[in-house]
Amino acid sequence: MALLQGIEFYISKRVGRAITDYGMIADGDKIAVAVSGGKDSLTMLRVLNDRKSFVPIKYELLAVHINLGYPCQHPKILSEYFKKLGVDYHVEKIDILQGKSRKDISCFWCSWNRRKALFEVADRFGCAKVALGHHKDDIVETILLNLFFHGEISAMAPKQELFDGKITLIRPLAYVEEDMIVRFAREAKFPHEKCACPNSVTSNRSKITNIIKDLEKVCPDIRTNIFRSVKRIKKDYLL
Repeated sequence: MALLQGIEFYISKRVGRAITDYGMIADGDKIAVAVSGGKDSLTMLRVLNDRKSFVPIKYELLAVHINLGYPCQHPKILSEYFKKLGVDYHVEKIDILQGKSRKDISCFWCSWNRRKALFEVADRFGCAKVALGHHKDDIVETILLNLFFHGEISAMAPKQELFDGKITLIRPLAYVEEDMIVRFAREAKFPHEKCACPNSVTSNRSKITNIIKDLEKVCPDIRTNIFRSVKRIKKDYLL
């Protein structure tokens, strides 16, 4: 039985609460865990794997890394880490550029192709559930992105069925703040390298991140308030 220590203990508690609240994992599930190689996905994989030794349900994990072919990605380093962790894994290489320059690749294009490849791998290996490493801050930022740039009220759902229920997306880190993940990644010494996307600094998500950080100075609970807001909609006051 794994004895969780330090920040992982608190992250695992929040992951467990999210799994319970949204019914993310059931006995006998085979889960494809999307691992980009960054701190978020590596934290999710580590926590889900460690929880297997003490939770009352049995489930299987398949770490899936979609290799986009960027120079900063090191599939071999990740493969060694997966072996060390004792987790089954698969690396799928795709041509994300398809003849284009990297600076011409939009966030949507990159995300769409990576997600498509992930679903194909999950289906091929018989994984009915796909775990993504989006955390609480990602969800909060998405709420504001959709409000400001798309004129709609919507969020990243912690659990979402796709393709008539053939695949279910789950986000076990939905209750975990990014700063906790940063601390754990440093503590665990993950083999991750930050891949600098040329669009990352100018992206709309980066703008939202800066807005939230600025507002947090006058309202420390702003992230939690935004997160809870989509559960507390007052329909009588809608247009």
